[in-house]
Amino acid sequence: MKVTRIGIVGSGHIGGNLGILLGKAGYEIFFSSRHPEALQGLVQEAGPAARVGTAEEAIAFGDVVILSIPLKSYRELDREVKQALKGKVVIDTSNPYPERDGVMAVEARQDAGGMGTVVSRLLPEARIVRAFNSVYFEDLKKGINQKGERIGIPIAGDDGEAVDVAVELARRAGLDPVVVGGLRQSKLFDVGTSVYATSASAREIKERLGIE
Repeated sequence: MKVTRIGIVGSGHIGGNLGILLGKAGYEIFFSSRHPEALQGLVQEAGPAARVGTAEEAIAFGDVVILSIPLKSYRELDREVKQALKGKVVIDTSNPYPERDGVMAVEARQDAGGMGTVVSRLLPEARIVRAFNSVYFEDLKKGINQKGERIGIPIAGDDGEAVDVAVELARRAGLDPVVVGGLRQSKLFDVGTSVYATSASAREIKERLGIE
């Protein structure tokens, strides 16, 4: 699957910084949020091919969509947005925080399949892949950890083509992808795991998760 255009829904710490990296790597980026007028700084940093607008416009624009919104916001997505995501490769970066997302986050943390299966139930017709949720946003800006190593990005998904897309985007962003397994395996890099928010290298991630 050839990807040239990326729509980003939720342009905060992860979505915004990832969009900048990918824009500098040559992709056309469409940022969106509830307040698109506040995103002009991101557009300038991401390069001349970047633009900003509504979530619906970003989804229509992108060959792939990066969904980087709070977990609680999934239930607020309207029918039109969910319909627009049907059949799309959707890279989900969300994390469940009870203090922000309430009971929904508590239930997500208890789910045996981790956030990957939670999101796939919320968006059953999208091609979900989990990636970029475990990196600390300040380190994401630099692409390297405190040891000077490239940051590893664990990736999980059941759709092989969607996983390949996430791998390619991670590489183009200057990061080091680590395919962990199917979508249920995303629980291995959810909040509270040994690789979450550590900015570990690919080597360290493989060691901690027992991946060859």
